[in-house]
Amino acid sequence: MRFHSRPFLAVYASLAMTLICQLCPTAKAQSAELAATPPMGWNSWNHFAEKVTDADVRAAADAMVSSGMRDAGYIYVNVDDSWEAQRDAQGNIHSNSKFPDMKALGDYVHSKGLKFGIYSSPGPKTCGGYEGSYRHEQQDANTYASWGVDFLKYDLCSYMDIMKLHDPSQDPHQAQVMMQEAYSKMHEALVNTHRPIVYSLCQYGVDSVWEWGPQVGGNMWRTTDDIRDNYGSMALIGFSQAGLEKFAGPGHWNDPDMLEIGNGGMTADQYRTQMSLWAILSAPLLAGNDLSKIDDTTKNILINKEVIAVDQDKRGIQGSRIGPPQIWMKPLSDGSKAVALFNFVTDDEAEPLTLKFKDVGFSGPVHVRDLWAHKDLGVLYDSYTVTVPQGGVVMLRIWQ
Repeated sequence: MRFHSRPFLAVYASLAMTLICQLCPTAKAQSAELAATPPMGWNSWNHFAEKVTDADVRAAADAMVSSGMRDAGYIYVNVDDSWEAQRDAQGNIHSNSKFPDMKALGDYVHSKGLKFGIYSSPGPKTCGGYEGSYRHEQQDANTYASWGVDFLKYDLCSYMDIMKLHDPSQDPHQAQVMMQEAYSKMHEALVNTHRPIVYSLCQYGVDSVWEWGPQVGGNMWRTTDDIRDNYGSMALIGFSQAGLEKFAGPGHWNDPDMLEIGNGGMTADQYRTQMSLWAILSAPLLAGNDLSKIDDTTKNILINKEVIAVDQDKRGIQGSRIGPPQIWMKPLSDGSKAVALFNFVTDDEAEPLTLKFKDVGFSGPVHVRDLWAHKDLGVLYDSYTVTVPQGGVVMLRIWQ
């Protein structure tokens, strides 16, 4: 969710973790059972923002089936901010005129063999100024469960105003405690519904969330500010994930934000870079384009099953950078390794990049497959050199 009034986020970003764990063993167990692999699906924000409607979401669900995305693993259909209306006299949240019947929408999504996601905030208002869940956490969780919700994105937004109100001095320790308590409170509410709901923490990496996200029941957590549909934003966010590997694994994932593939601000090579990098990172794959108008190039990038298999590998190891300028490797469950060679340069030149197999743990001959060309390169020795387009990638699977 776009939020541009966070002047004091940087103050908190480097603080040490303060553990607060109020979750019962049952809550922790349920969290671990969800999102065994990084969640895949679609979110309305990147393309539709606050203009999204019930019809747009239904069209996305239809397209996920007809395009083959559902069968490739994309199952969550997530409505982001701007669906909310006001509360009634009993405090129950209602949807606005753009979404006349959320239960019916959830039923429609489920009828397609997909899962239904929604959005809220621990603050009084969402980023867009709509109704948040502050002091209505259990009531909202119960409502979401009655609508058939399977995924909740919980966006910090106006809760930072609550933090400042209760702590005018902006004491860092107190801010940490309040934030973690707020996210823990909604997780407990979700658990109390007895409905499995993936819990996505959206608070931009504040307070090193990767260190405490599992403690408050998070299945995924944003590690950075919002992505934009341009190469500079995508590359900065994606490549900055180096060093967070130890915090990801089955049930809990680092989230560098949603995919921009198909929104038009990057070249096909650059979109292949995002898809490859997110897969190496074991990141959630949430498409953010207009699926009802998906073209063949976009479809082929989003539904590259060999690249998706890297992201969804059951070991759940987040890949790491192994060499300059940007060569990344991820171990896979069958003993092979996925390696991505990125041409991270600012001019328009293609660049030859060389991978030495010893740098990824292999000695002797290896089998190599190009995952974008869908081509076996045969048995190779010592190293592989390939010319990579500017902003592009060559992604390999290597085994002995």
